[in-house]
Amino acid sequence: MRPEARIAAAIEVLDSHLDGVPAEKALLNWARASRFAGSKDRAAVRDHVFQAVRCQRSYAALGGAQGAPTGRQLMIGALRAEGQNPQASFTGEGHAPTPLDAAEIAAGRRPEPGAEAADMPDWLWPHLAGSLGADAPREAELLRHRAPAFLRVNLRRADAAQAIEALARDAIQARPHALAGTALEVTEGARRIAQSAAFAEGLVELQDAASQAVVEALPLKGARRILDYCAGGGGKALAMAALCDADIAAHDVAPERMKDIPDRAARAGVPIRPLAPEALAAEGGFDLVLCDAPCSGSGAWRRAPEGKWRLTQDRLDQLNDVQLDVLSQASGLVNEGGALAYATCSLLDEENQGLARRFAGQSGQWKITSSRNWRPSDGADGFHLTIFKRV
Repeated sequence: MRPEARIAAAIEVLDSHLDGVPAEKALLNWARASRFAGSKDRAAVRDHVFQAVRCQRSYAALGGAQGAPTGRQLMIGALRAEGQNPQASFTGEGHAPTPLDAAEIAAGRRPEPGAEAADMPDWLWPHLAGSLGADAPREAELLRHRAPAFLRVNLRRADAAQAIEALARDAIQARPHALAGTALEVTEGARRIAQSAAFAEGLVELQDAASQAVVEALPLKGARRILDYCAGGGGKALAMAALCDADIAAHDVAPERMKDIPDRAARAGVPIRPLAPEALAAEGGFDLVLCDAPCSGSGAWRRAPEGKWRLTQDRLDQLNDVQLDVLSQASGLVNEGGALAYATCSLLDEENQGLARRFAGQSGQWKITSSRNWRPSDGADGFHLTIFKRV
């Protein structure tokens, strides 16, 4: 496919997405109907689509949208944002989009400073600015761009140098990242990771560098029994197991989310015990309980940009209630003298320090012993971690 044809395909996928179809599904539907598209074509169309979703408001302004944008307006805006004249790509020749009409040529404006230029919903921008202060524009700008690809070195299988060498044999280039001792940033060949020998043999796992930094900041030393209370796919449980010799259990309110943990643990060479909700009562207490709680995901919006457009104030309020409930339930599983850890991949204070302070105040039994934030400007996703001890 020529570059112009890829733009036309992105317009088709974006129109489907703007009609309510999740971007991943819209891309899959297009790929199934476009068997002629090769892997490079699919990757290019995907990049167009996700970049347009990240920058939906600013691209809509540049593309001349007066209300809800179309896929065509977003791609016109995308080209203008890159300093290109869209008329060079919208030619109507071959499989290129049809030429711009006079109104499209005349339309388009610079995004207004604040929420529009930052590609944020109007209601959300004050929350982000209140949480990040003067740094909000810088962090929001980083969320407008594709995230780096990171790997975690599995120290049970290899050290960083060995993992880098193994990846290089499959034409994947990686380098250490300062946020965590196990973090590698992939600089070339990211799309080959899942097919690499280093991945298949458990030397590396896909995991954001800040997520790895969260695990390294946990009080793992001396903990004999650890529970990953909101385990999902088990990424943090696996990271903990690679750093300590504790008995590690994984729990999730939706057990089907943990279906891949046994295979991942076997590949990594670490023991992880998935626990269904009904099995927790028989487990007794844990020395460390990690709650990687459901959240807005605002720290990872460059990876999952649809989230910022779906989030509402009501949903944020509901998430705060869930976060408090998670901490309340998990706190009852901590041994005397143990630690309760609360993590989110959010940049919003009401999900982070603010929520931690609410829990400590409402419970009357827990005090904050440490609190830390990681932001996109640190080089990875945004994360938060608070550690509690009993009063």
